[in-house]
Amino acid sequence: QVQLVESGGGLVQAGGSLRLSCATSGFIFRSQAMGWYRQAPGKQRDLLAVITSSGSTNYADSVKGRFTISRDNAKNTVYLQMSSLKPDDTAVYYCIPVAGTRPLGSWGQGTQVTVSS
Repeated sequence: QVQLVESGGGLVQAGGSLRLSCATSGFIFRSQAMGWYRQAPGKQRDLLAVITSSGSTNYADSVKGRFTISRDNAKNTVYLQMSSLKPDDTAVYYCIPVAGTRPLGSWGQGTQVTVSS
């Protein structure tokens, strides 16, 4: 059974940084591309970043240059380092295995990020 446990969210002032973690189990992590999404209240869930099994990365324009996705295959964990945070980054953040840009399986509980102005 696939499990995704996001953590590291919280309240931060604009311009600050946070590092999100997503601990995974139930699948062969090292062989799987992973993505980070976010969903703000009343809005759709948007893809922010993808990291392939080989470590290649892609980012949405909204976070390019500010967010960095990485992975630790030994820990079955994917990370999202966020810097220069803006109030518009306020959302619940989720990780999930992806095929291209398509999420696979069920979502975890997410982690709330709130950026104050």
